[in-house]
Amino acid sequence: MKVTIEVDCTPEEARRALGLPDLTPLHDRYVAMIQQSMDQGMVRPEMVDSMMKSWAPMGEAGAAFWRGVFESGTKPGG
Repeated sequence: MKVTIEVDCTPEEARRALGLPDLTPLHDRYVAMIQQSMDQGMVRPEMVDSMMKSWAPMGEAGAAFWRGVFESGTKPGG
């Protein structure tokens, strides 16, 4: 026997249903801190590369993928 259950809900509804914490305020504060550091010139490109490597799934392969995405977005016409 095969049973299929389909749940139609927003990510917010799913988070609440699973009892996961709302990290939106923490995320917003973190992004604001990174933006402020970048605006003040405190974050260098090699620091961003290091952060992406630690966050990216699949280690270096994931980091290389995201590096390519960001580099293509900075090229004229990209």
